[in-house]
Amino acid sequence: MKKLLQIGSSLNCGAPGKIAEQIGLLAMAKGWDVYMAHGVRHSNPSQLKTIPMVTPHEEKVHALYSLLLDRHGLGPDGKTKKMVEWIKVHKPDVIHLHNIHGHFLNYKTLFEYLVTTDIPVVWTLHDCWPFTGHCAYFDSVDCRRWMTGCYDCPLRKDYPRSFLIDRSQKNYRLKRRLFTGLKRCVMVPVSDWLGDITRVSFMGKYPVHVIHNGIDLNVFRPAETDLRQRLGIAPEKIVVLGLAAPWVPRKGYHDIILMSEEKDFQIVMVGVSAEQKEALPNNIIAVTRTSNQQELVEYYNMADVFVNPTYSDNFPTTNLEALACGTPVFTYRTGGSPEAIADAACEKEDKTGALRYPTGMVVEQGDVEGMIRSIRELRQRPINANVCRQRAVEHFDKDKCFEEYIKLYENLLLGDQNNT
Repeated sequence: MKKLLQIGSSLNCGAPGKIAEQIGLLAMAKGWDVYMAHGVRHSNPSQLKTIPMVTPHEEKVHALYSLLLDRHGLGPDGKTKKMVEWIKVHKPDVIHLHNIHGHFLNYKTLFEYLVTTDIPVVWTLHDCWPFTGHCAYFDSVDCRRWMTGCYDCPLRKDYPRSFLIDRSQKNYRLKRRLFTGLKRCVMVPVSDWLGDITRVSFMGKYPVHVIHNGIDLNVFRPAETDLRQRLGIAPEKIVVLGLAAPWVPRKGYHDIILMSEEKDFQIVMVGVSAEQKEALPNNIIAVTRTSNQQELVEYYNMADVFVNPTYSDNFPTTNLEALACGTPVFTYRTGGSPEAIADAACEKEDKTGALRYPTGMVVEQGDVEGMIRSIRELRQRPINANVCRQRAVEHFDKDKCFEEYIKLYENLLLGDQNNT
């Protein structure tokens, strides 16, 4: 039986963890023996064979290396050495990397072993961290140091935050040396935006094969709900839904609060912390984070529009979930976020200045007024819920999307990493 080892910071939790879970389940259905090595801070029950790589205490120690020394992914390597020994004994046919940042392994120890082997590696890029000296996303400050060599990091206090030291130049050089030494590797960005960036980074020495994220269309689907009535929302209000976990400035936290000042809007924010819920204006319906997918489906179906005012992002699955429920998506022109709704053949410039598509709108990053005007356009020019659902069905069915990974594994086993 062919054996697949996936490695990622989360277990069936958050977009990367859920994607790894679904890929693993599909591989199992295709006859693969699947293992998932993971961190423990973000974990949900899994149907895969799981290998916790750290204890909660060890994860905190890794975090201190990052916070105090800017040595993210370079903490104690004892458990990573055990992972290397596991690989030597079990001999996986393919190793699939997801987020290897997140306080759970020592990437130097892992890669010093991987570069000595012929094991094919598939690396799904959920963000930009693998080819920067520090940050997971650089576009919020339009930084281009990652193209030639990081230094004097302007995002040192963003995730993975470092309070005291800037090691971005050393980190960059170490990653470039280690990450470019694999014998057989395919990079899999989950958006065209990140695919283009990967090709001009030092990881561009490998084949780059974009595979968009997919979702479970049997879970996220149009459904009747009386949630508006239960929440006491007046029928004349435009219900504007935002969802993030966590709600941080780069997710547009302050922008969506500004939108709540519009008297004809009812803002609903899902995923806020308990502290944020207390601090938010009373006119916002604030909901703490939930892992109950049916509850999320109700919120998507209740909303007139899903807004994603993100300043740094790759390919948010929340956009896909909203579309699958028949809800149009309005987003900033950030990273791969517009790709969920964008179709160049159908692009039209709206009189508000936004780009209008059959399934949503794209406005310039930070243009809150433009977002508000575009949302109001829904009154005169509604977006068809069936068209939103159809786009999700055609492009973001998880089984179709993740089948591409199985084909990729098989090609690598045949020795063909270029025909992907």
